[in-house]
Amino acid sequence: MKTILIVEDDLTLNKNLAFALETQGFSVITAHTISEAYELYQQADIAVLDVMLPDGSGLDLCRKIRENSRLPVIFLTSCDDERDIIDGLDCGGDDYIAKPFRFNELLSRIRAVLRRCVTATEKKLPELTAIEQKLLEYLMLNKEQFVTREQILAYLWDSKGCFVNDNTLSVNISRLREKLKESDIGQIITKRGMGYKWTEQTSL
Repeated sequence: MKTILIVEDDLTLNKNLAFALETQGFSVITAHTISEAYELYQQADIAVLDVMLPDGSGLDLCRKIRENSRLPVIFLTSCDDERDIIDGLDCGGDDYIAKPFRFNELLSRIRAVLRRCVTATEKKLPELTAIEQKLLEYLMLNKEQFVTREQILAYLWDSKGCFVNDNTLSVNISRLREKLKESDIGQIITKRGMGYKWTEQTSL
């Protein structure tokens, strides 16, 4: 049984979401603040975080978790501007869902993120450079969907000023493909005019 940490300061939503997830076979722990969540996150298999919390931002909590953990994080928040979504993914979030939301969509996203984590941890993953790792993460986040070179370049842009140009992207995709040949986790598909798509070799 997987354990989900819900970090949400709306007490009614927190309670209802916990109940709904428990009916789907999950164990649930809840928190209403960043300080509470930071004490609990190591007990969870995945976290669902609000961004606007009484004692700070869920984005900061995600960054703090990322300092020593790869705990999957899904943001569930009313902050739905494009910049908010980019910030959520760039700070280490695995997915981002805007309120109001449909429970079945959230449930599917949770299961999808958990499947991707199984793929990364239970199957043999080749040794990757930092850029290759981030590239693979982005392709996995958009599994079975084509993403353009422009979308990939925007994701790989480092806030610290590390620039990845078009030629560098081509080299890293080529190297990543070669490394993935020795593993069974999946492959990168290329389609002219559409971009690149990650597809898994086997279903979980």
